[in-house]
Amino acid sequence: MNKRTVPMFSELPRDEALALIERNHIGRIAFTFHDRVDIEPISYVYSDEWLYARTSEGTKLTTVKHHPWVAFEVDEVTSRLEWQSVVARGTMYILDPERDDSKLYEHAIDVLRSVDPDAFTDADTTPFRRAVFRIHIDDITGRRSSTS
Repeated sequence: MNKRTVPMFSELPRDEALALIERNHIGRIAFTFHDRVDIEPISYVYSDEWLYARTSEGTKLTTVKHHPWVAFEVDEVTSRLEWQSVVARGTMYILDPERDDSKLYEHAIDVLRSVDPDAFTDADTTPFRRAVFRIHIDDITGRRSSTS
């Protein structure tokens, strides 16, 4: 007789959900405007309840200027039955060195450079990604599936 593996699903406590976000640097950002929802992969850095990222000018920035509420998802998948997933919801703030506190903008650059030291330098591999933003984590939920 074959023993069937049955997954157990559970909620992730807030501290475990934040730890998952902190140890990863690729996620998906979901944003909406009118009747359209978009989801895009993006690299990011987590620091003190904020997600910091950079992007190029385009649809995402145009959309969030009008509707700044976003969802952000990060997953760790070991197998079909062993995974963890976190969704953070919050408001996206586009940082502008001309308009915002220069210390806040410089802090964002420092946070981004903690993962990519070449960001915003001559050695930058994605120099077209000049727009810096951060998302405050207002709400976070996490789930896991495990067989043990």
